[in-house]
Amino acid sequence: MEDTRKLNMRMKDAEDDVNPLQNMNLMDDFLFDVATVDLETCKIIIELSLGIMIKKIRWKEGQKVVHNMPGKRGIRMDFYVEDDKGQVFDVEMQKRNQGNIPKRTRFYQALIDTPMLKSGERGFDNLKPAYIIVICGFDQYGYGKYRYTFENRCKEIPDLTMGDECTKIILNTKGTNDDEVEKSLVDFLHYVDHSSEENVPDDCDERLKHLHKKIYEIKSNEQMGVSYMKMEERDRLLVETGEIMGIVSIVRKIMEKEESNDKVASILNNIGIEDQYIEKAIKAVTEYRDRSDQDIAEMILYNEV
Repeated sequence: MEDTRKLNMRMKDAEDDVNPLQNMNLMDDFLFDVATVDLETCKIIIELSLGIMIKKIRWKEGQKVVHNMPGKRGIRMDFYVEDDKGQVFDVEMQKRNQGNIPKRTRFYQALIDTPMLKSGERGFDNLKPAYIIVICGFDQYGYGKYRYTFENRCKEIPDLTMGDECTKIILNTKGTNDDEVEKSLVDFLHYVDHSSEENVPDDCDERLKHLHKKIYEIKSNEQMGVSYMKMEERDRLLVETGEIMGIVSIVRKIMEKEESNDKVASILNNIGIEDQYIEKAIKAVTEYRDRSDQDIAEMILYNEV
């Protein structure tokens, strides 16, 4: 545990504003995506989530994206692996409650199963046992459970399972039933929510200590921090470009009615458009009428107008 304490002290000494990864938790998409590139990390997450031991796992072919029929929606999974027994595991992280988890897992199950059978194949014996695990930063069902496990059961005979070998597990980092589940699960879910040494108890599972060391390595990687900042900047620019494109589109439509620049500016002011964009948008649309809205938006964003 002393090594873990030293790791944490070094992490606290780092400049948070230089590397925003320091403030991230496993619940955050970027850190979870980076961490689960490593198979050992994926194995630990599955074991702690289900309270099991797995000998070995491997990437399932097409582990990130499963396509549907042309024109129909596919899925992008957080990670998708298969163990040495042929069981498949899809693990998803859900930070915010969007109210779609039950039907989302239903859809994921359908698309996970589809590629397991070849066209024209008879029977369904090649459908492998599947586990869909969703780690939530909220209580989906409101009963205070850390783990909700669902199997298809007979309504008339509750002890009778259908036997389709598909299990859905919804985990809740805000659980309160500590005495009803294994300590390793409680410690793991607390760590997912707040990925720091304070949530790596002295008596915790060794796999959680190992996971913390891997998270530390990611957080202390300067290049990883730069990559995150670049991604954040790119996302910010994409959002801002989209907003400016909307302004440019409005300006173009108003100007097509041969309204004066003053009239255009007045209309934009009345709908709450910032002055800094109004003048530039009018000027750009006037001078570069044949350019696309996106081109003009990017010119405005990069002060080329």
